[in-house]
Amino acid sequence: MNYVKQFGVKPGSKVDLAKVAASFSKVHESHEHALPEIEQYSQKLHDPQYLMYAEDKRWLLICLQGRDAAGKDGTINRVLGAMNPQGCTVTGFKVPSKDEADHDFLWRYHRQTSAKGQVAIFNRSHYEDVLVVRVHDLVPKEVWSKRSAQINDFEKTLADNGTHILKFDLHIDPEEQLERFKQRIDDPARHWKISDGDYAERPFWDVYTQAFEDAIGKCSTEHAPWFVIPSNHK
Repeated sequence: MNYVKQFGVKPGSKVDLAKVAASFSKVHESHEHALPEIEQYSQKLHDPQYLMYAEDKRWLLICLQGRDAAGKDGTINRVLGAMNPQGCTVTGFKVPSKDEADHDFLWRYHRQTSAKGQVAIFNRSHYEDVLVVRVHDLVPKEVWSKRSAQINDFEKTLADNGTHILKFDLHIDPEEQLERFKQRIDDPARHWKISDGDYAERPFWDVYTQAFEDAIGKCSTEHAPWFVIPSNHK
């Protein structure tokens, strides 16, 4: 199966997340059943990283977006864990600090891009500034509506200077999110991963969906493609 073709978003296309089955899992019913294929792909992640490091000409930026409990942390741990951590940086972006807020919105992201031969992983990314700020009216529409074009320019600058960019939206449905919240509450070791704020965002599900669709559709390009990954089944 060609996953790139199936889940990649063509530049200029209209995105409808309702048409992406969040529960898709191909032929695999469990982690154990998928393990041989997982190991195969893990090796395909591991080996080229050494070649990229040795070549010292380009670098990789991976952006992970998704709703609360979509599996961003787990993806970094289990999937990208196949890479050598000495050649990777992981940055989680939360509410901007005062210093970050005093600069243009892309400043804090550009600072975390990698050097040649390295891999940078963004747990949430510059797309927060066309998602959260839009949903909660943190900046006027006349401000956030211009940011998709500014993001495209930012990513084109990175690409022109040797950055290979891959962007993934981990797509889950409302029922799966609620079940994962419950699992976090029931497991004392995972209480730190749940907060009242997670539940407070659920009434905005449809508004976030529209914001995601707009951002992905406007910012999936040949040099920085978006992929919508069904993520109900880890």
